[in-house]
Amino acid sequence: MTSHTPERSNVNVIEFFTRKEFEEAANFIRSRTRCSPSVGLILGSGLSPLAADVIEPDIIAYSDIPHFPVSTVEGHPGKLVLGQLEGQEVLVMQGRAHYYEGYSMQRIAFPVRVMHVLGVNTLIVTNAAGGLNPAFRPGDLMLITDHINLIGMAGLNPLRGPNDPHLGPRFPDMSQAYDPDLRQIALKVADGLGFALHQGVYICLAGPSFETPADLRFLRIIGADA
Repeated sequence: MTSHTPERSNVNVIEFFTRKEFEEAANFIRSRTRCSPSVGLILGSGLSPLAADVIEPDIIAYSDIPHFPVSTVEGHPGKLVLGQLEGQEVLVMQGRAHYYEGYSMQRIAFPVRVMHVLGVNTLIVTNAAGGLNPAFRPGDLMLITDHINLIGMAGLNPLRGPNDPHLGPRFPDMSQAYDPDLRQIALKVADGLGFALHQGVYICLAGPSFETPADLRFLRIIGADA
């Protein structure tokens, strides 16, 4: 199998992808699995071992998938794992690409678009982040209830450019970006397992440098918890 060279882009130039590129990637994935996932799971830093729980997995390297961004960050193996997890057919991303690696926001969002084409209708995203809320302690878990997209406010929104109505509206409603019903399920499960699950607002930053003390004070003032 010939590998596709990871495509980097000039982040100052807008990249546009069409249904054609999404279908090319989706068709390649379909050719490598019999799984028809309805649930997508993006595993952030340190969480990749969860993919080992997928039953009868089909594993595809990101570098083999047309147009797919390939992560270069430690703890992000760069593999799709498709199979059964807790009775559901799932597509698990072991790691993801980041803006600071040199990819455009459109290419970073590319895998999620491909999930949509594959029939995924529930997406669970995880990551490791620094806590801003003084009530949080290292190792605590936080359920995201809302976010502040500082990158998007600066003009780097992955939805910038031509809109494909098959993928969603031109101006999507963000008032309930994180599904209330799914959040209630997460809270119920956490309670049943007997551990505290915080809720809070996540803030999106570009990286890769960590924040200064002044940055952190500002982020807390504007309402970020992590």
